[in-house]
Amino acid sequence: MNPYVLMVLLSSLGLGTTLTFASSHWLLAWMGLEINTLAIVPLMAQQHHPRAVEATTKYFLTQATAAAMILFASTTNAWITGQWDMNNMLSPIASTMVITALALKIGLAPMHFWMPEVLQGLDLLTGLIMSTWQKLAPLALIIQTAQAIDPLLLTALGLTSTLAGGWGGLNQTQLRKVLAYSSIAHMGWMIIVLQYAPQLTLLALGTYIFMTSAAFLTLKMSSATKINTLAMTWSNSPILTTTTALVLLSLGGLPPLTGFMPKWLILQELAKQNLPITATIMALAALLSLYFYLRLCYAMTLTISPNTTNATTPWRIKSTQGSLPLTISTTVALGLLPMTPAILMLAT
Repeated sequence: MNPYVLMVLLSSLGLGTTLTFASSHWLLAWMGLEINTLAIVPLMAQQHHPRAVEATTKYFLTQATAAAMILFASTTNAWITGQWDMNNMLSPIASTMVITALALKIGLAPMHFWMPEVLQGLDLLTGLIMSTWQKLAPLALIIQTAQAIDPLLLTALGLTSTLAGGWGGLNQTQLRKVLAYSSIAHMGWMIIVLQYAPQLTLLALGTYIFMTSAAFLTLKMSSATKINTLAMTWSNSPILTTTTALVLLSLGGLPPLTGFMPKWLILQELAKQNLPITATIMALAALLSLYFYLRLCYAMTLTISPNTTNATTPWRIKSTQGSLPLTISTTVALGLLPMTPAILMLAT
């Protein structure tokens, strides 16, 4: 892609998200979401491959549907209350429609079916943008309107997403689909605690972005898109394979890695709110996700690909890809747990 066109598209992505962040008016927020969608569509379709075009079409249709629902809900709310202000969602019908549309935008279950299919058709860098940056604007709107939304609905969305994300990823062999279901499950963790401690939602979002970035950049570095190609990474790059296994375990939420911190604090908050059954279901759903991360770790570190050559290691071709973003995201994804007290002080 032409670098000038790429610069325009990436700056439009930034502009759309910033516009949604800064707005308290529904029309401005809607405009920001639309700019965001229109900026990522050319990035998705740049491969000129039928699967990429199909994924782009699916993404555009779902996002356009969600945007139309947001516009309809905000118009309904303005008609009833006489105001376009986000903090004035007095109509329960409008607030339910808004959360449904935003859940469709970020891929919360049961509106998640488009996400694995779309992510499967994209290259890894565009998939990374879709899994991280594209979540920011809708989540900002969910956080702003959370107080007007029925708590039972938020809890149901959170539980359904963690369970669907865990179950869906169990039988996948495509790594991008595994990461899509991982994203759905993480979104569920963020939504479940939103009504009780929004700062924990932001903390979970931050750790999720770093862990997912590390996972996508690692797969890009090793050019792996299926589980069976992971078996070949050990002989090419032992250190990268070791850190990748740790990043996957961090995504699963195992101590002493960064991914344990948001899960631990969210479960603690749910227990404080006298919701032991919800906390138990969330913890059991995390085990489902952990199983498929362990499956990837097993394929990477404990299996060796069938080899027809007599040499013990294949030629190690030096990668020309920049490794600084991967290094930073991996370090954050593995080592933040000891800083939990400091992060909690900053968050509260």
